[in-house]
Amino acid sequence: MAILSARKAEIIQEFAREEGDTGSPEVQIALLTDDIKSLTEHLKVHRKDFTSRRGLLMKVGRRTKLLRYLRSRSPERYANLIARLGLRR
Repeated sequence: MAILSARKAEIIQEFAREEGDTGSPEVQIALLTDDIKSLTEHLKVHRKDFTSRRGLLMKVGRRTKLLRYLRSRSPERYANLIARLGLRR
């Protein structure tokens, strides 16, 4: 399920490191997390939607790689982001 543009702008504004920042790992991870949450809710209703399940797994893998990158580059930003998003790590 696609994120609405208003919701996407809200997430970008909340997690951006500076004005106009859309590509930092924090923003990308936050957007993926929101997408993962909506896909999870979709799959609770539509259990046999295997195409969406594949998309979900791809998004989880991409988020994992970005988290690993952020953890290796800046552990304090990683810890802050994990706490703000409520992810288990």
